[in-house]
Amino acid sequence: MSSTAFVEGGIYTRRVVPFVAGDSRSLNLVNIRSSERMPDKGPVILVHGAGVRASIYQAPVEMDIVDVLIASGYDVWLENWRASIDFEANLWTLDQAALFDHPAAVRTIIAETGAETVKAVIHCQGSTSFTMSAIAGLLPQVSVIVSNAVSLHPVVPRWSSFKLNRMLPLVKLMTQYLNPHWGIESPTLAAKLITLMVNMTHHECDNPVCKQVSFTYGSGFPALWRHENLDDETHEWIKSEFGAVPLRFFEQIVRCTSRGNLVSVEGFPELPEDFASFEPRTEARFAFFAGEKNLCFLPESQVKSHEYFSRWRPDYHALHLLPDYGHLDVFMGKNAARDIFPVMIHELERQ
Repeated sequence: MSSTAFVEGGIYTRRVVPFVAGDSRSLNLVNIRSSERMPDKGPVILVHGAGVRASIYQAPVEMDIVDVLIASGYDVWLENWRASIDFEANLWTLDQAALFDHPAAVRTIIAETGAETVKAVIHCQGSTSFTMSAIAGLLPQVSVIVSNAVSLHPVVPRWSSFKLNRMLPLVKLMTQYLNPHWGIESPTLAAKLITLMVNMTHHECDNPVCKQVSFTYGSGFPALWRHENLDDETHEWIKSEFGAVPLRFFEQIVRCTSRGNLVSVEGFPELPEDFASFEPRTEARFAFFAGEKNLCFLPESQVKSHEYFSRWRPDYHALHLLPDYGHLDVFMGKNAARDIFPVMIHELERQ
């Protein structure tokens, strides 16, 4: 299906392209192009994080990352993988996304465009799972990867570690999911109890979803962004952009943080048990981005991953630490188009 959208700076054509994951799950890609000129720099895939959807890259700011990529000549493809809240909630793992979703998405883009290679912009758990795919050699068509927040080495704040190791087993007795939208609507007793606890402990703003996001994903007040980086419209918009995330995923993160790097949990033979135990099976050049104020995954996460990849291939990958930015405000921040996006474009185009 396709549609035409009028946006700041021009007219875009939006086309939803279904694809089938390796385990037969129905997913989709959203292809966005300028109606005024054809892209001349090839396709770039954008991969969202956990419990959100592809539209997280299109916050209501003056210019978002999609606008900048299209203006730079790229053919933009937003992947809705199995963690997307556009689909029915499911007990996904990073293993499933790495093996079944991202390779199929990239193959679909290659088939649709005829391109030989694809570039990527990946965030949070879209970044970890996409990195798993790349390291395992499942994405040979991907040439450049711009990764934000976390990739191979998830490092979390102490309070997050406490929540993951001590509180997660207790929460699991009540529910299989957490859902920041409970701040708006709490349909179960578990949702009501968790919402009550969040409201008693989070007083950083009056947005109930913003507070639930901080409880679910990090240690800050707020955790995924700095309030001063969001305009009022974006802060209100996030109420509709967060949904269910399975505790099964958090259990995998516990194992990864305990090991110090990504590990698989489902025993698929195509995936290694320890992703930092061998040379990455990818020729892709990584550009690692990290907000220095990130309270979801500490910037040390990307520093460690850059050091690890650089041991195998020195002077090839890049690292960018972003002062005064956190986690998702790297993409949703009101000044991100000025402060961050030009650097990402440079990394996508650097030879």
